[in-house]
Amino acid sequence: MAQIELKQVEKRFGEFQAVQPMDLTIKDGEFVVLLGPSGCGKTTTLRMISGLEAVTGGKIHIGDQDVTWHNPDDRDIAFVFQLYALYPHMTVEQNIIYPLQAQKASKEVIQRRLKHVVDLLQIKQLLPLKPGNLSGGDKQRVALGRALVRKPSAFLMDEPLGALDADFRETMRAEIKKVHIAEEATTVYVTHDQVEAMAMGDRIVVMSDAVVQQVGTPHEVYYNPSNLFVARFIGSPGMNLLEGVYNDGVVHLPGENHYAVPQEWRAALAGQLSGEEIVLGFRPEAAHANGTGKLHGEVYASDLHGAFNMMHIALEEENVDAIVHIRGERGYGHEIGDTAHFELEPEMVRFFDPHNEQSITLEG
Repeated sequence: MAQIELKQVEKRFGEFQAVQPMDLTIKDGEFVVLLGPSGCGKTTTLRMISGLEAVTGGKIHIGDQDVTWHNPDDRDIAFVFQLYALYPHMTVEQNIIYPLQAQKASKEVIQRRLKHVVDLLQIKQLLPLKPGNLSGGDKQRVALGRALVRKPSAFLMDEPLGALDADFRETMRAEIKKVHIAEEATTVYVTHDQVEAMAMGDRIVVMSDAVVQQVGTPHEVYYNPSNLFVARFIGSPGMNLLEGVYNDGVVHLPGENHYAVPQEWRAALAGQLSGEEIVLGFRPEAAHANGTGKLHGEVYASDLHGAFNMMHIALEEENVDAIVHIRGERGYGHEIGDTAHFELEPEMVRFFDPHNEQSITLEG
């Protein structure tokens, strides 16, 4: 396996900027997820790494080689597509070993690598079948097997689970991660599903509007989003974001609510704001509806999620930007129309400047 390095890589189609200049290093053996909404540039980035799309500017290195202008066949990568791309007239075994046959590998090498892949993916029973007789999940296992059999420097996966049902997606997520760990494979994985990204990635590259918004571990992008886009996009639901006014250590929020900022954060907060306006953010699990909190609002819905309740609270009537989601213990909740009082864990509260939409770094 090998390290992948992008240096000021960009892509334009005429006047349209599909990917703004980006720098990214994917370490040897790392599982990196490119995450973002449709049209953000994630698939174009993957295609540039693979050589299926030519760069407009910048350099791409795989291992110690500059592969910027190499053909896909010369980059020693394996691509796994969303729609499998299996040969329908071939058996599963023939599909898997085809890349080795194209390389004119010996029969001994072919049989050894085939056995390794079949044992790893547990697909021995599928070998004599043709793709038309397989389920979606089994087709994806075969596509993985065909990619694995060559032992490439890197695996590139473009929404490989997008065509599967929800239960198959969960199973295949675990299998892809298992294969990654077993093979110590450098993997670049594209998805628009933030739950999938959080479950699988060592690091996540969050993209929007052709720009890299944040690169970090799942923990970092979830708890410390770099800007308002990441805060909204990561999480289900996303981070609660309330517009307010900061004055003398207190954030004034909708519905005559007030949040007192801990004393040790006030100087840093005041020094980084470009005005009095501020956005206060917190995850649903950072709030506790204990009946005595200083923040309050009216409950307009409560959903049971099995292990917990999700309460939806309006701080101010007819203001959709003043609705918060609070995760409570199973069986605990309020009736619709009740007033709910809650408090926030200070260490889980985040602040953003609404003018530049960037997070504010607090120092003790």
